[in-house]
Amino acid sequence: MLEYFRVAAVLWALWLLSWYAAALWRSKPTVQAPRGTYRAQFVVVVLGFFLVFNQMPRLAQPILWPVGDVLGWSMEGVIVAGILFAWWARIYLGKLWSGGIERMAEHRVVDSGPYAVVRHPIYTGLIAAAFATAAIRATPWALLGAGLFALGFALKAKVEERFLEAELGGYDAYRARVPMIVPFVR
Repeated sequence: MLEYFRVAAVLWALWLLSWYAAALWRSKPTVQAPRGTYRAQFVVVVLGFFLVFNQMPRLAQPILWPVGDVLGWSMEGVIVAGILFAWWARIYLGKLWSGGIERMAEHRVVDSGPYAVVRHPIYTGLIAAAFATAAIRATPWALLGAGLFALGFALKAKVEERFLEAELGGYDAYRARVPMIVPFVR
């Protein structure tokens, strides 16, 4: 189990470093949502991420299931697929991407490529990778962390959608056609 977790940690570290390096490749925002409108969601995401990756030393953490080669390597595959899906979405957005909730110059509703599958494909990919990592950890705290990670992104997505509808218009029609985070589930 430990070897799979180490591989997962390396995959996440590579994603994180590349993601932050790519933050230089974006437009400057013209309008920003107040950070206070999504700060709590960010805290939930960070707490979830922490629980997925860290042991809780004073709290018993039973191992819920054995992690053998089939489960371990298949979850590594899900982590890679999730990260690649998030990167596809990030590259597809190009300079319109933002880590915050912002409108860029020449912003528009992007509804093709990965955005034709789900409205928030970056979140979809990262949530899948978080649950796969939690499956490798096989502890209640890791599963709780993945759930909080997903909840934080779902709540942030709702704030983003209200902002985009107010700023761009036309987002409600997109929302009616395409699932939010889970493909085929509206």
